[in-house]
Amino acid sequence: MKNVILIFLAFMIYLPSKAQQTPAPKQTEAITIEGATAHLGNGEIIESALIMFEEGKLTFVGDSKMKIARKGKVIDATGKHIYPGFIAPAKTLGLVEINSVRATNDQDEIGELIPHVRSLIAYNAESKVVESMRPNGVLLGQIAPTGGRISGTSSIVQFDAWNWEDAALKVDDGVHLNWPRSFRQGRWWMGEERGYKPNKDYPEDVETVVNFVKNAIAYGKGTAKEMNPAFAAMQGVLDGSQKMYVYADGEKEIIDAVNTLKANGIKEVVLVGGYEAHKITDFLKKNEIPVLVQFTHNLPVFDDDDYDLPYKLPKLLVEAGLLVALQNSEAENFQTRNLPFYAGQVGQQGLDKEKALQLITGNTAKILGIDDSYGTLEVGKSATLFISEGDALDMRTNQLTHAFIDGRNISLETHQTELWKRYMGKYEGE
Repeated sequence: MKNVILIFLAFMIYLPSKAQQTPAPKQTEAITIEGATAHLGNGEIIESALIMFEEGKLTFVGDSKMKIARKGKVIDATGKHIYPGFIAPAKTLGLVEINSVRATNDQDEIGELIPHVRSLIAYNAESKVVESMRPNGVLLGQIAPTGGRISGTSSIVQFDAWNWEDAALKVDDGVHLNWPRSFRQGRWWMGEERGYKPNKDYPEDVETVVNFVKNAIAYGKGTAKEMNPAFAAMQGVLDGSQKMYVYADGEKEIIDAVNTLKANGIKEVVLVGGYEAHKITDFLKKNEIPVLVQFTHNLPVFDDDDYDLPYKLPKLLVEAGLLVALQNSEAENFQTRNLPFYAGQVGQQGLDKEKALQLITGNTAKILGIDDSYGTLEVGKSATLFISEGDALDMRTNQLTHAFIDGRNISLETHQTELWKRYMGKYEGE
């Protein structure tokens, strides 16, 4: 019994040391950052900036040469860079910790048409994966479910919280729909030939979505005898208070999705993916459809595509006058920490560097509907920002010294930084 008690006590001492850092307390002292180059997230730069904030809100954004009293703690950031916190849209961060461990995987629920499944209540604020976003400046995210035809409802969170209630910035902001594909690849495991073939079930799959939306409309107009959670969850996208995030890549699928949803009363539609969106930019612009681009680091899908199409797609869409941001794939969650470097790569394709920055700041905030508080450095908005030693879109110089969420000075330590320090100490001592 003594041994059991000693093991238990040792475990209880060990466990807190491996937990996530304690979330930062509320800002109590005004903070002034002086001398850095400020990238405002709206395409503008202030070379030698003066940034002040208190009680979590920006109170001054201007030139450091201005004669104005500095308040509170002053941070000399001369030679460094300031950015608004980067935003990762349509991600399963906090829903999956280890893909191969079922108990840590809450990204997909049983069912095909389940808009009432809310990702927020499954969000794990103590995720080590979420924690690892912060050292690269990714401070906010839209947490979205996956799977099925209608996957569920997303919410927007900040990445330094005790629990999902503390993390939530915008609750139940939109419903996520995986539009049917008109073509599909041959299923080799069923003896089918490889390559793309017409999907004979496409009309039926589209009709299933249409019927579901029409039933949701009828449910909202009438007085139901019994509560239908799925139909009830669709009322926000029908009255325009929520957005419908539609995942589609092909030209036909995009046109069908937009026309069908608009015709059935869904007002706010956001395209996620849009691999062939560059072919129909006039159509998307006419219908005011913003695009969250996926797979900017990838090979072209079709043989006749430009070899660098995935890399330059955001630039093509921006130049066509569309509102564009980076979602960048449904790949492993840990890759989300590379979001700033994907934006930097788009800048290398010829897009103005500050416009490339907007793909993960101001533009993303507009698409998600949080631009009144986040995405840019403007007086009155949230003091969610960070200081970097150099260009935050370059992995060689993205080295954060400070980061703030709603004015709170957050920790930049993660499981990865702890391991780095541990093993650097080991090898430097040899």
